[in-house]
Amino acid sequence: SVTGDTLTIKGEKKSEKETKDKNYWSTERNFGSFTRTLELPFEIDTAKVEATFDKGVLKIHIAKPASVKKEVKKITVKAA
Repeated sequence: SVTGDTLTIKGEKKSEKETKDKNYWSTERNFGSFTRTLELPFEIDTAKVEATFDKGVLKIHIAKPASVKKEVKKITVKAA
């Protein structure tokens, strides 16, 4: 979720591991939720935020507002 200049990511982790052997059978279950909040140096345009989740990787694309974009100045390097 996004509000003003704050991005909040909430999720839940679950995993289960089962081991079967001749003499025993073991099952482990882990779970839990998490929240991460990031404060950005600019106001977020909520219409220009996209998120994708693929193969366990979360990608969040936030377009930087035009008012925040700075002019890029190229500097030539002179060899002595």
